[in-house]
Amino acid sequence: MLTGLTRRLAMTASLGLALGGSPAHAQTPDVFYKGRQMIMVVYSPPGSTYDLYARALVRHMPRHIPGEPNFIVQNMPGAGGLKAMDYLYNIAPKDGSVIGTVGRGLAFEPMLGHKEFKFDPLRFTWIGSMSRDVSLAISWHTSKVKTLADLQKNEVMTPGTGAGADSEIMPLAYNALAGTKFKVINGYPNTVQAALALENGELDGIAYWAWGSINSSKPDWLRDKKVNVLFHTGGKPLPQLPGVPSIRDAAQNDLDRKALDFLLAREVLSRPFLAPPDIPADRVKVLRAAFNATMKDPAFLQEAERAALEIELVTSEETEKVLRSAANSPPDVINRVKSLLGR
Repeated sequence: MLTGLTRRLAMTASLGLALGGSPAHAQTPDVFYKGRQMIMVVYSPPGSTYDLYARALVRHMPRHIPGEPNFIVQNMPGAGGLKAMDYLYNIAPKDGSVIGTVGRGLAFEPMLGHKEFKFDPLRFTWIGSMSRDVSLAISWHTSKVKTLADLQKNEVMTPGTGAGADSEIMPLAYNALAGTKFKVINGYPNTVQAALALENGELDGIAYWAWGSINSSKPDWLRDKKVNVLFHTGGKPLPQLPGVPSIRDAAQNDLDRKALDFLLAREVLSRPFLAPPDIPADRVKVLRAAFNATMKDPAFLQEAERAALEIELVTSEETEKVLRSAANSPPDVINRVKSLLGR
């Protein structure tokens, strides 16, 4: 399905340049953005971690855009992020006035043959990511499952928040690649509600939640040892979690390790921001430069620190490199990932 993605991306860029010369796109960026009301689309509900990152960004990014436009935030939850992705790809204006943030795994779904995701991830205008992350698998402190070894023997109920969401993909992957026994319970609208369910005893654990998200939304969980950390997804030992293993080391063979690496590539794009395809090239340049500058803005960094938001700039170039690499994965790796996800 994704054969020739790089070629199509180049054709898209050429089309964008051609559009830039049309009357509809003739305004220079400073003229276009002056006094404009821009839209930030957030695929998750107000108060979610993605929402917190997006709102922090739009409070500071306008200072780095010529003309200093205003932003409004439009939350667009639904279908595990598919609603927001479809809007950005097919409906939103392609003029640089709309950007958005989506779940970090959504761009990889078409590569795995998920037919509901009818977009080419490399045609989006990628702005960058506000951070990269390591994720944790956790159980509540009262659970009898306290280690990875326990999890390979005993079932843990974990929330699913929609087709294509990390919360559903990763537990299935861990089960197949590392012998864990997660049972996905579908129907949770988002991780915020799933966290409440864990605290209320409705769930046993959460299979895949970014470390930064836990620290920002539930800082007491790790600080007060309300959860057991079963494993992390980092490529090396973490000094902050002595003795906690990486799930990568539990893969049973080289192919499974590569399949796991494919799935965990999404962690480089921990808080991704993107815009519709075919935006005029000069406006793309402005948006990317403004995003990069915001990540170094002292006032922004001060706010992020107060809100416990982990910030580490991932540029648009690195974002696209990760996506191209994943799209060009060997067929045996893609087939292994698809087979373990039942596709």
